[in-house]
Amino acid sequence: MKMPSPVLILQLRPEDAVANSEYACLLKYGSLQPEDTHRIRIEQAGIPDDLDPLDYSAIIVGGSPFDISTPESEKSDIQHKIEADFNRLLHQIVTQDLPFLGACSGNGLLGSYLGAKITREYGETTSCVTLEITEDGKKDKLLKGFPDHIDVLLGHKEAVDTTPDKATLLMTGTDCPVQMFRVGQNVYATQFHPEGDAEEFKLRIDIYRNHGYFEPHEADALKENVSAKPTPYAQEILRRFVEYYYQ
Repeated sequence: MKMPSPVLILQLRPEDAVANSEYACLLKYGSLQPEDTHRIRIEQAGIPDDLDPLDYSAIIVGGSPFDISTPESEKSDIQHKIEADFNRLLHQIVTQDLPFLGACSGNGLLGSYLGAKITREYGETTSCVTLEITEDGKKDKLLKGFPDHIDVLLGHKEAVDTTPDKATLLMTGTDCPVQMFRVGQNVYATQFHPEGDAEEFKLRIDIYRNHGYFEPHEADALKENVSAKPTPYAQEILRRFVEYYYQ
């Protein structure tokens, strides 16, 4: 029997500990084995010029310390390259409606490609929050049968201000209105982290305590917050995405 094409995982985190932990969570909650994936860390050299998304069953993009809303003059050369690389890749993904799931930074990169405004108006501190599934979301294959509200883990300095044109809003929140959207039938983005769990987020709190996501003295309280509730439905989104496309 022919094996499916691998799932491409693009990571942007420069810290080895966080990148490796993120990848381990993507495997765990996506019900994947390492041999089911092709992992590329693009934070140093960007996306390979010869990468063809048609070689993969699906593409997953994780989080990153890069902010799209940073003034262009203050962005590093590698950030400029990564953003240009994603615009090139997302053009093919969106126009051909190829399976894609962007989390946090992946959400911002997709939103930016679609022309949405990215600002710090709707940033949220690292925490566990409750989000609402929209009426369109209740009909979506990744969310069907979920309760009206689910708990997720997140932490971001910037966000998509409004749902991008031609996109469908699937989940919304009190402090950040655009939490999950879909373009076409197969291109998804979440502002939260469907791969995240309490241990993963406690590691991120330690690593990123001086990166502006929260005040350093809040770290211990935030660790308690992210450990207070499980987030099984958020992780189920990742599992369903992989199950639906990796076959």
